[in-house]
Amino acid sequence: MVAGSWALVTVLRPVSDPSTVAKYTYARVTAGKVGQTLNLDVVARWTSTLAGSNRAAGVVTSVDIKPGQLIASGQVLYSVDLRPVVAARGSVPTFRAIGPHTSGRDVSQLQRMLTATRFYAGPIDGTAGAGTVAAIKAWQKSRGEDATGTVERGDVIFLPSLPARVTLDTKVVSRGASLAGGEPVLQELPAAPRFTLALTTAQAALLTSGTRVDVTAPGGAVWHGVSGEQVSDQQTEIVTVSVDGPKGAVLCGRDCDRIPPEGETRLSSSVLVVPTVWGLVVPSSALVTGADGKVAVITDHGTRRPVRVRTSAEGMSVIDGVRAGERVRVPGGDAVPQ
Repeated sequence: MVAGSWALVTVLRPVSDPSTVAKYTYARVTAGKVGQTLNLDVVARWTSTLAGSNRAAGVVTSVDIKPGQLIASGQVLYSVDLRPVVAARGSVPTFRAIGPHTSGRDVSQLQRMLTATRFYAGPIDGTAGAGTVAAIKAWQKSRGEDATGTVERGDVIFLPSLPARVTLDTKVVSRGASLAGGEPVLQELPAAPRFTLALTTAQAALLTSGTRVDVTAPGGAVWHGVSGEQVSDQQTEIVTVSVDGPKGAVLCGRDCDRIPPEGETRLSSSVLVVPTVWGLVVPSSALVTGADGKVAVITDHGTRRPVRVRTSAEGMSVIDGVRAGERVRVPGGDAVPQ
């Protein structure tokens, strides 16, 4: 079941002229506002892809990043037997130790990490020469380790891109857990989670692409978004509508880390189906459309008065061409209380 409240927006066009209807009453023109919103839950959910596997063996002694944290090259992810495991950028996964005279693309990746962390200023040539080994020793010393000049394969996890928003598999990597090496542990998240609304077909019919959606974020801030693509499920008759930031922006901006990376997060939202308009309000049933297509109301004197409809929602309309306080004719039972 889809939570929320809704109403169809209609402007009634009587077949017969209200002046000839036998039963009618009057509604007074009043100043007010007309608009319509749907109060619904927006579902936020992250998608993830495997970014890296653990190569260290031992006991996890610390977890150094938060779920969904944005990390950079050289950042410590967790420690095994008090030895930090860091992130570095590279398309070749860690598969061996890198020490003196080691050559290959993985060495170039390590050289770039040492450059980013300001331990290395030499060429990125893919060979662990004297300059690279010296940089490795300086890096190891900064970590409180023995300066061996060799990076063990459990010391680094290479990720396809950095900076990246990542999360560790807490079922595998948690303080006190034992690792054997080879476990998939690191998931990369996109720049933002996906935000969606689940609507009935009748509710979805009220939305057009770009309808304003105000989402209440964790902590109480409001994220201003718009409705996007609609996807219908023929079996459930539920329409899933994406909610995006305005003009292609990310809905959650710089606060996407407020959304937990695991499972679904439900956020309250207000969908502005009909923008609020202030003016002179009458029941929509007071409107009559003539053969010429022009809209009018019938006054209590029986006079047809042309009007312009500015907006309509939930059986009421804001119109121009009338005065506050005067009465207009409506079919019997449709008048507002006098």
